[in-house]
Amino acid sequence: MSDRITRRDFLATAISASAVLGQAHQDDAGGVAARLHNNKGLRINMLPKNMAMADAMKVAVDCGFNQIEPFATFDDHLARETKNAAQQARIRIGSVANPMSWKYPLSSGDPAVAKKGNEAQTAALRNAHFWGADAILMIPAVVTPAVSYREAWLRSRKQIEQLLPLAERLRIVIALEEVCDQSKFLLSPLEFVQYIDDFKSHFVRAYFDVGNVMPVGYPQDWIHTLGKRIVKVHLKDWNPKTRKFVDLGDGAVDWRAVRQAFIDVGYEGTFTTELAGGDAAYLRDLSQRIDRLLLD
Repeated sequence: MSDRITRRDFLATAISASAVLGQAHQDDAGGVAARLHNNKGLRINMLPKNMAMADAMKVAVDCGFNQIEPFATFDDHLARETKNAAQQARIRIGSVANPMSWKYPLSSGDPAVAKKGNEAQTAALRNAHFWGADAILMIPAVVTPAVSYREAWLRSRKQIEQLLPLAERLRIVIALEEVCDQSKFLLSPLEFVQYIDDFKSHFVRAYFDVGNVMPVGYPQDWIHTLGKRIVKVHLKDWNPKTRKFVDLGDGAVDWRAVRQAFIDVGYEGTFTTELAGGDAAYLRDLSQRIDRLLLD
């Protein structure tokens, strides 16, 4: 890793983003409807509680969602149960999240912890392949008082490079998520671009979280800069006064600008919500908010 992003890197990124925007505006002028037609997804822990998994997934379908994002698991029985439930509910598993990224960060200086992190990500890749998903969500690194930014960068890259052959063989994208306030890593869109591009692999892309960048920037800026690198998106809103995530439309996210940014870069992936869960009425309202803010 260089100590700074060079002027050449900055200009290359800016020119690339401008080209994407220019093409989008040209397409609009040519009569292409400026609308998004994306799938809508839910994190699995947002489903109604105290129900069989398949029944809870059917509720999601009834509320307008057509994809689900389960958590990675080492448990083969749970993996089969999740697959069967999704098939019964007729909902697609589009991506796989991995909360083990926090317990076993790839950037850890403890070789045993980093090894467990690698094993957890390997499990996520195999889960994704078994479930028919096309991407895993990966938090690449966590900066701590004991792990410097440079160490986090170099160690996580080394671990991801070890995972890439499996990802490429299974054809599963490693979609990296920025979690600015918590991970203290990938704190700018230009840096995120550099981190991804240095792998030189189509199987390392961005899982962009609209709410996560609000404490440090503006999601529409990140979207324009990341462009086609974005393969998955998490949706949530942000209240700057309480510094908490809130329901879509109840915070400070400029959804009109975000919607236009996704149109500009031609995003065609899934919008997956990552909020508190609830009953059918709550999920139906959430689905309608996505339609109103992004898809209508």
